[in-house]
Amino acid sequence: MSHSVISQLQEQVEARQEELFALLGELIAFPTVSPPARNTLKAQQFMEEQLKACGFETELWDVYPGDPNVTATKRGTDRERYRSLLLNGHMDVAEVGDSGEWKVDPFQLTLHDGRAYGRGTADMKGGLAALLFAVKLLSEAGVELKGDLLFHSVIGEEAGEAGTRACMERGCTADFAVVADTSALAIQGQGGVITGWVTVQSPVTYHDGMRSRMIHAGGGVDGASAIEKMAKLINGLQELERHWAVTKSYPGFPAGSNTINPAVIEGGRHAAFVADRCALWITVHFYPDEDYETVAAEIEEHLLRVAAGDPWLRNHPPTFRWGGRSMIEDRGEVFPSLELDRESEGFKTLFASHRQVRGSEPEAGMSPTVTDAGWIGRAGIPTVIYGPGELAHAHAVDESTDMQELIDYTKIMIAFIADWCNREKENIR
Repeated sequence: MSHSVISQLQEQVEARQEELFALLGELIAFPTVSPPARNTLKAQQFMEEQLKACGFETELWDVYPGDPNVTATKRGTDRERYRSLLLNGHMDVAEVGDSGEWKVDPFQLTLHDGRAYGRGTADMKGGLAALLFAVKLLSEAGVELKGDLLFHSVIGEEAGEAGTRACMERGCTADFAVVADTSALAIQGQGGVITGWVTVQSPVTYHDGMRSRMIHAGGGVDGASAIEKMAKLINGLQELERHWAVTKSYPGFPAGSNTINPAVIEGGRHAAFVADRCALWITVHFYPDEDYETVAAEIEEHLLRVAAGDPWLRNHPPTFRWGGRSMIEDRGEVFPSLELDRESEGFKTLFASHRQVRGSEPEAGMSPTVTDAGWIGRAGIPTVIYGPGELAHAHAVDESTDMQELIDYTKIMIAFIADWCNREKENIR
């Protein structure tokens, strides 16, 4: 690929930046907040039209009614021999809250003092718009891509929904993937998150008047309050959390980042009853070298050991339900972790493209939050998080991102796409 052609396209990004921001403005205007979700259809139809115009074969398909994914492929001219690339981003944005607190209209792009304002500018319609503008300029210039270029505009990331997961379950493959989520142009991996429900259930429901016979000598009633027994399990979770903080660590994370948060507790029927059921909703953060299934099993084993030490819980142990495909539909989510392979060809190529545009090396490390990238990595595709926008501005009132960062990101991705998709696969060489 001619360096002069890529340089000319990068110059066009500067010269035609108003087109980039017009594209971002159109995306921002779609109020795709999640929750409540089920509102991305028009935005995804717009995205599909744009990708078709760039020569992609596209498919618009429902994950949930009103919330479709767009999956698109631009077939390479020598796809069997050359490397493929997946670009991924989510169309949903965080809820706005009281829009009266905003100085700008959340759903109208405002450009001021070098920053672009609006819901999604940082997380992550800014990244989507930049990717789309990059492939648009490459397409207009007739730049040949010998390997396949895949583009996934997904739903549900903000509510732990299965947009990207559903793409992977369809059998998507690629030689490398970039998730354009908020990283301020740092190349990142991530830890993981899984939610779970721990439930204590009594087989018998007792009137409140029976409590004295359950707790005092000679009462003769082998019963218990599920709420009180849950307190014992919460203490057990805190012990395990402290144990993890001492025994587990991972480069790039402050000590003790692997946490078990007792987020929601639900229990009891009425003041006239002894509580016969109690459910605890927990959120678990784990490190990139851990798998969510292993972490969940570790928690179960520990709590069952705690239960074995209690005469009543021994016979009525807690039950567990882990994860879910939607925080909205089934009150559960999973974000798999993602290790960062700094020795991979994809990492090195992206690193070089960044350095060429910015004149400095990108930061590389771990995201302090989670994204859909873990689902792609779990499917066996080498993946990085790399996108514009600062996490401090994501989800915030008057969300914004640096305009020059969006421009630079577009330039970097033009160079990276043209380079990567024109490299022979290793097994061919």
